[in-house]
Amino acid sequence: SDQRRQGLVISLEARQPDPDLFLMDVIWIGQFAHSEWLESFDSYIKDSNFSLEPFFERILRLVDRYDNQLFALPVYIDGGVLYYRTDLLKRFGYENPPVTWQQLLVMAERIQTEIRKGNPAFNGFVWQGAQYEGLVCNFLEFASSHGGGLISGKELLLNSDRNTDALQFMHDLIHRYRISPQNIYTEMKEEEVRRSFQRGNALFERNWPYAWSLHQSDNSPVQGKTGIAPLPHFEGYETASTLGGWHIGISRFSDRKRAAWQVVKYITSYEIQKKLVLNLGWNPGRKDLYADETVLEQVPHLERLREVFEFAVARPNIPYYTQVSEVIQRYVNRCLAGRTDAQTALKNIQEEIGRIKDIYEIE
Repeated sequence: SDQRRQGLVISLEARQPDPDLFLMDVIWIGQFAHSEWLESFDSYIKDSNFSLEPFFERILRLVDRYDNQLFALPVYIDGGVLYYRTDLLKRFGYENPPVTWQQLLVMAERIQTEIRKGNPAFNGFVWQGAQYEGLVCNFLEFASSHGGGLISGKELLLNSDRNTDALQFMHDLIHRYRISPQNIYTEMKEEEVRRSFQRGNALFERNWPYAWSLHQSDNSPVQGKTGIAPLPHFEGYETASTLGGWHIGISRFSDRKRAAWQVVKYITSYEIQKKLVLNLGWNPGRKDLYADETVLEQVPHLERLREVFEFAVARPNIPYYTQVSEVIQRYVNRCLAGRTDAQTALKNIQEEIGRIKDIYEIE
C-alpha cells in the first residue's frame, strides 16, 4: 500500500498525464484532493445522468467528498467486524453474539476460564494493538462506539472523557480483565490475530472481512464454527466499524478524462461489481448488490456486512492524516503497554496534533 501510494505521489506531483485513473486507499483521498491532484466527478455525473443512489451515502460523505465535491467512488469496501466461535457460545448457553462490550466481557471471562483448563493458550478476545495503522482503526472503533471520535471539521475531539473511558477499557482488556493477551500491544496485527483465532485459541476476534474465507477454508480448525457480526458498542451508543477499502479517482492531469470517466462508470457498474464479488471476493462498493440473491447464495456473510458498513466511521479525511496517525499510534500503544495512563495519552495526542494542524493551516 505504501509503495503504491508513493508511486502515485511521484507521478501526480510531477503533473504527469499517466496514470489517467487509479485506486486509492480511503486514507489517501483527503491528501490527494487537498493537493488538487484529483478531478472532480460532479460535472461528469451531471452530464451523464449518473446515479449515486446505489452507493452508501454515508461512505460517499465521509470519504469520497472533499470541500463539497465528489472526487472518488468506492470499488471495494472494508470495515472492522467481530468474529466469534458459534460452537463455544452455544455450548455455554449463549444464543447470540454480544451486542455491547460489557456482554463480550462477561462471555469472554466465563468461557476463557473454562477453556483454559484444557488449553492454556486460549484468550477471550484478540484484536490489533501493535503500533501501526491498524491500532488507529481499533481505537477509533472503541471511541466511536462510546460516542467519542478523533476530529470533526476543524475541531479536535481526542482529549475527551468518552475517549478516555474507551482507551482505559482497551487497556483493561489486557491488564485488568485479562481476556486479551500481553502481546496485543507488541505484535498483534491482522495476521497474528487471524492465526490465533483460526488455531482455536480465541473466542472473539476483531478483524477485517478478508479473514472470513480463511476461517472457512478446508484446513481451518474453525471451519463451520465461526460467525460474523457487527462490533459491540458501549451501553447507550451504536456500533462502529472503521472504514477501509479502495476507491477510484481520475487524475486532474490526465489527457483522457472523458475516457477515464467511462472506465469509472464501467468498474462501478452493477454487472462488474457483481463479477468482482463473485470471482475475487471483493465487498462491493454498491449497496444494491448486498441484496442480490445470486451473490448471497455464494457469499452469504455479505448480508451481515451491509449492516456493518451502514455504521462505518472514517478516519479523518485531512491532508495531514499520516502525521496524525503516527501520533495516535505512539501514545495509544504506550497506554496499552502500561507506560502512560489514558488521560495523559489523549492529552498528549491532542496537543501534538494541534501543533501539526496549526502548521498546515498556516500553509
